[in-house]
Formats: sequence, structure tokens, C-alpha cells
Amino acid sequence: MKLNKQQKNILEGGEGEIKALMMKTLVMFGDIFGAQKMASVTHKTGHLVTSFGIGLLKPLYRTMDRIIAEELKAEGGFTVDPRPIDYSNVKCSPLEKLVFSKIMYSRQKEYEEQLKKVGLKNDNAFSCTCYLDEVGNTPKEGDVLSWAESSAVVFANSVLGARCNRNSGMFDLFGAILGCVPEFGLLTDEGRKADWIVRVQTSSKPEAQVLGSAIGLKVMEDVPYVEGLDKFLGDTLDDAAIGYLKDFGAATASNGAVGLYHIHNLTPEAKRLGKSLIKDNVKEYIIDDAELERVYKAYPIMWKKPGGKPQMCFIGCPHLTFRQLNEWTERISSGLSQNARQKVAIRTVLSASPDVVEKFKKTDGYQKLKNTGASLTSICPLMYTNNPLTRKRNIATSSNKLRTYSAARYYKDSHLLDIILGKEGE
Repeated sequence: MKLNKQQKNILEGGEGEIKALMMKTLVMFGDIFGAQKMASVTHKTGHLVTSFGIGLLKPLYRTMDRIIAEELKAEGGFTVDPRPIDYSNVKCSPLEKLVFSKIMYSRQKEYEEQLKKVGLKNDNAFSCTCYLDEVGNTPKEGDVLSWAESSAVVFANSVLGARCNRNSGMFDLFGAILGCVPEFGLLTDEGRKADWIVRVQTSSKPEAQVLGSAIGLKVMEDVPYVEGLDKFLGDTLDDAAIGYLKDFGAATASNGAVGLYHIHNLTPEAKRLGKSLIKDNVKEYIIDDAELERVYKAYPIMWKKPGGKPQMCFIGCPHLTFRQLNEWTERISSGLSQNARQKVAIRTVLSASPDVVEKFKKTDGYQKLKNTGASLTSICPLMYTNNPLTRKRNIATSSNKLRTYSAARYYKDSHLLDIILGKEGE
């Protein structure tokens, strides 16, 4: 890899041992993927995937201590994925709390102090949807990022037109501190071209989570160019489209390894460059109603008792947008009224970023949601469900990402609402 004068000086120790080790790590990472040079990070605010103080991550804490000792920080600061626990809004048994606090996330408080010292923007900066207006870590088209978190990366690449590879934990921080990342893959024009044409031929707007899952399972890490979806979403990235594509992209990234997709006539590069984004000899995937149903019915049920009833429900992985939070509140509240019920039938937890939650609490919707008996949090549902004790519960969700990484069972939105309202089995 060819480094410029400043980068070479850092690699050779001219700015200290820790920076040299970070640069060496990025160079080795780039060499693996054939990068010829570094790209300058133009969107200075990073996003880190590692937000949880798991006791076993001792090398992480030692590395952070060395970075802090050298007084190094990310120039533009950073946001980070959600916290793993919230005892006020997501209740758990004393034994579960013991496992969370003393075994799983025993170093959470200490780690958050480390994050602050190296550039964490503020106490509200814990969200997987850092790109939303309320959170404010929103890159522009063409910006080069040093981010990790698969759902945030695929959204930034696809919906915002920024450029970022699917990085791992600590690579995100190293790039943010050094101001450069290896240039390969989704940072290049060629790497952003589509390997697949996906033709959506459904009779109605497909469920975002199932459509994204189907595409992710099919194309894996390749780039899909999706035709036919604009018929349902329109040609403007309004709040409704942003919420849909957030969930769609998270499913492509978790059920496969998609880091970028193009939606014909909607996402910025597809609108600007059109079908010139499609490679020669492209592969084709047709998605109709039957294909979506096939994918949905193939999901395994990971509950200890597969035939049991749901006991708890999580909505918001990735975190809900402000619009989605209002929509779910209205669905639940109206559904209860229509069915002459006062409260939700099972524990129901909605998760959104701290900034979105603060905004929502200033509206009438917040009291309406509280009246239903549902709770509101900003945690990562995945981190909560990975407790070996909570895994024993029958957890229902409308998140394909949560389904993929936990034992939670996926339900389509309408079915999940019936469960929340106590209509399951009626």
C-alpha cells in the first residue's frame, strides 16, 4: 500500500507508538483486501459498534487505556451502538439482573468512561440509528466514513450515498482517530456497482423485513440493484421511505452481508446514475408474493418450546424512527380500544434512540403509549436477549436482525400486533 508522507511518518512511529500500531493495523487490513492506498475520512464523526462492557473483552479495555494515556481522541467525536441494559424500563428478575451486571456487562460503567475520554459525543449518543436527524450523525453523499455496525453502514452507503466498508470493532475507532481508512470495496466506484438485479413483482408493498431478508440470503455480500420497489415507496426519501429502508437494509445486512444496495429511482446513486450502476453479466432474482412467503415460512423457531405462546415482545431493532414510534403507538392504542382492552396482553417494549425518545416524550403520544402498558427504552434488544436466562423466554419481534442473532421469533407486523392485543389464537 502506498502511504502519503504523513501516513508513513505515523507508521514509522513519528507520532508515537500507539498511532503507529493503529496505522499498522489499518495497513494490514487494507493489504488483505488489495487496497492500494488510504482514503481520507471526510465525515469526521465516527460510529462505533462496541457499546457493551462485556467482562471478557480485556484486550479492548487495555487498548483503550493506551489510547487514553496518549491523550488521543477522534477529531469529530463519535456515536456508538445502544447500551445493553435499562433496568428502569426493561424489567428483569433479580437473577437476570445479577447475570447482566456481574457477569455479562460487568465493565459497562468503566467502559463508558473510556468512551468519553476518546471522543464519545454525549450521553445520548448510544444508538444504532445515529444517522437520523434527531441524533445528527448524518453524512452527505460521497462522504468517506470510519464506521462499524452493519445496519448503520448499509443505510449510510445506500440511503445517504456515503462510502464505508463493513468494518469491525476498533477499526472504526482507529480510522476515526487517524483520519484515514484503506481504500477498497465500497469506497471505490467499481466496488459500488451492482452484481444482481432484483425484480420486485409483489401484488402489494412487501414487508420490509422479509424483503430485505430474502435479498440478503440470496446475494450475501454482493450489491443488489432493486427494481419495482419504487412503485410502492415513490421517488422521494421521505420519513416513510427512510423508516422502510432502515429496516429493509438491516435485514439484508444481518440475513446476508450486504453493505450497499441501490433502489431504482429512489436512492441517490440510482437516481443519478441509473442502470449504469449494473455490472455486465449480472445475476437476476425475481421476488413475488410466493417467494416472500417461502422465505418467511423457512425461518426456524428457536424457542425452547416451539409450540408455546409468546411471553414478551421487542419492537425496534434497529431503533425506531420518530414516525415509526408514533405509528406503533397509534396501532397499539387504537387496537386496544377497538377490542375493548385496557392493556397489552404481553410485555411489549419499544426501542428508539435517546434523542428520539426525548422528542417523543414531549408529545401526547408518550402518555398514550404509557396508558397501553407498553414500555419505551433505548437499549439494544439483542444485548438484552443474549442473557442465557432471558433466552428461555418466548420472545416475539418484528425485527429480522433480532431474529437472526437471538432466539427471538419473527412475526410480520400485523401478526405481532394481534399478539400484543391478545388476539393470538382467537
